[in-house]
Amino acid sequence: MARIILCVMFGLYTAIVLAQGPVQWQCKARKVSDKTWEIRLTAQVDEPWHIYSQQTPMGGPLPTKISFIKNPLLLPAGKLKEEGDMEIYHENVFDVDVYAYTGKVEFVQVITLRSPVKTNLTGSVEYMACTREQCLAPTTYRFNVALN
Repeated sequence: MARIILCVMFGLYTAIVLAQGPVQWQCKARKVSDKTWEIRLTAQVDEPWHIYSQQTPMGGPLPTKISFIKNPLLLPAGKLKEEGDMEIYHENVFDVDVYAYTGKVEFVQVITLRSPVKTNLTGSVEYMACTREQCLAPTTYRFNVALN
């Protein structure tokens, strides 16, 4: 009886952990100047999981893709940057070198407002979480951050 209870409890714990997913996202905006904002999309990736860089080569696993919904009041300033400890390794399944992040990675975009007004930046992150043995289906994180 104790084994059955223990198995049920372990199964529930595993289901809860997997339901939350191995990647937790957070989006923050920091005002840099009157019309300039720095947007930080932060992924906290549980061990032993990783997500892939935006620069993952074609023919490999799904790269992380960040999309911003068009807002006529906003202009991106420069390219979207990645900050974190990138690991590069050869993935035999795809026969390509892949670029992956474990732990914490931040995707940083500077945004310029056309005029100093209150508005929101909305968008999504499409990513795939994997270990060296398995991958979860691609997942989308949607964000909406106030710029005021």
